[in-house]
Amino acid sequence: MAATAPKQRVAVAMSGGVDSSVAAALLLQQGYEVIGLTMRLWSGAAKDPSLRTCCSSEDAQDARRVAQKLGIPFYVIDLENEFRSMVVNDFVRAYGQGLTPNPCVRCNQHLKFVFLLQRALDLQADFLATGHYARWRDDPAGAQLWRGSDRSKDQSYFLFTITSQQLQRLRFPLGELSKQQTRALAEQFGLHLAEKGESQDLCFVPDGDKDAFLRQSAPASFQPGEIVDLQGKRLGSHSGLAAYTIGQRKGLGIAYSVPLYVLAVDWQQNRLLVGPEEALWQSKLSVAEINWLAEEPLTAPRRVWTQIRYAAEAQPGWLTPLPGQEAEICFDQPQRAIAPGQAAVFYQEERLLGGGWIKPMLSDRFA
Repeated sequence: MAATAPKQRVAVAMSGGVDSSVAAALLLQQGYEVIGLTMRLWSGAAKDPSLRTCCSSEDAQDARRVAQKLGIPFYVIDLENEFRSMVVNDFVRAYGQGLTPNPCVRCNQHLKFVFLLQRALDLQADFLATGHYARWRDDPAGAQLWRGSDRSKDQSYFLFTITSQQLQRLRFPLGELSKQQTRALAEQFGLHLAEKGESQDLCFVPDGDKDAFLRQSAPASFQPGEIVDLQGKRLGSHSGLAAYTIGQRKGLGIAYSVPLYVLAVDWQQNRLLVGPEEALWQSKLSVAEINWLAEEPLTAPRRVWTQIRYAAEAQPGWLTPLPGQEAEICFDQPQRAIAPGQAAVFYQEERLLGGGWIKPMLSDRFA
């Protein structure tokens, strides 16, 4: 009698939420040998229990209960020191430099797809799977990353730092599903967290109070300074650059003939630039630290669709490579409130080509 081929082993990054739990259950149903892995990242707890953090001890317990329900091995990986140094400290440092960081992308980049992936491989797993709403596509030229089928839930934006080598070892079981379908499957699988709420974006910020967290972690970011207009004229004083974001209108404390918005942050001079709404619109931006997933190298200008924040629609334009893993994007139409420090992610229709981090544009702004 012919020997039966061994099952492929898949490690699932289980956050304690409904998405990763259903991903594990689906893979088990499909005949894989499944292992559950949970990252313990942050031991601080929110004062309000209704505010879910990510990968806390409570989430680890939820993930453990799901693993027990499914009858799969389960491991908790303590990465709190790495999370603090690579994600939290980066978040604090970015705000101190007038940037608007994206810690979810940095967490994926430095922890989930490095430390956790390596742990999965150490356990002889063939792949690491996550609960992201994105699609993995096989191609003769190499694996591809596509948007999730449900555009309202698509999370490919947060995955642009994945390398081609990492992508070969990753899987996204929920890529063809909607959130409603995922919750329905959780009920079918008898998982206790079918109606569990979404986690908050800043999992390490108690009660979501970013300013209070930054005041404690980086008090130098809250030194008062000048608010100036496009001509460099002083209009008032700000309470600390970290309290402001590009496009912000409220909280400036300035009486003016027209509504004013935050246009840019000059952390070197500790100045806040404000101006009318029309000044928020720009046609160009520069990006650094480009990660390119497409098999064709970026060596010449290319037509792409660029998404400059998670909640924004991708917009068409030209992507031109520059030396040193940098590039310039020229949009067909001006875009509103481009925020340095956020990710700019490039697509060809539904396929993710790559992305980078938006650079400050102070030279184009301050008088």
